[in-house]
Amino acid sequence: MNFIKTKISDIIICEPKVHEDERGYFFESFKKESFEKFIGHAVNFCQDNEAKSTKGVLRGLHYQLPPFAQSKLVRVIKGSVLDIAVDIRKKSKTFGKYVAVELSETNKKQLFVPQGFAHGYVVLSKEAIFAYKVDNYYNKSSERGILFNDKMLQIDWQLSEDEILISEKDKVQKSFNEADYF
Repeated sequence: MNFIKTKISDIIICEPKVHEDERGYFFESFKKESFEKFIGHAVNFCQDNEAKSTKGVLRGLHYQLPPFAQSKLVRVIKGSVLDIAVDIRKKSKTFGKYVAVELSETNKKQLFVPQGFAHGYVVLSKEAIFAYKVDNYYNKSSERGILFNDKMLQIDWQLSEDEILISEKDKVQKSFNEADYF
């Protein structure tokens, strides 16, 4: 596995070593020992989740407040998404900045999104299967969100707003300036 720090150093791209031949391919999608050695601390993933969505579906920007905050290791099994992580740590030098990475079944990249970041993605392909590990369980009372098209963040989702399909809940999330931060 090759680990790459992004412009926000706590957000890590994980690129597996893919072994391909005429039979197909094989790769390690997660190896706790090497992952934790690179990030410098333990992460105890407790749940795996999977979502299937069609082109234009946007999920996010979501997060949970402590003590139910979640780190996520996200990847795409089928299709392609634009994955976004926004720094919501008030004391961080990169507060209010974001990282955008295309994750796809072709590039097999994964993105590690630690606690303290709002997370979301939009489906760029006809269909996508999105899978992720979390290190804490869902807690409805600590769930928060930020409006996907917040003017201050200026996220380029690579689709026009009329191509985006979003839940009613996500249409009415708070602006970045009104959000609860870490």
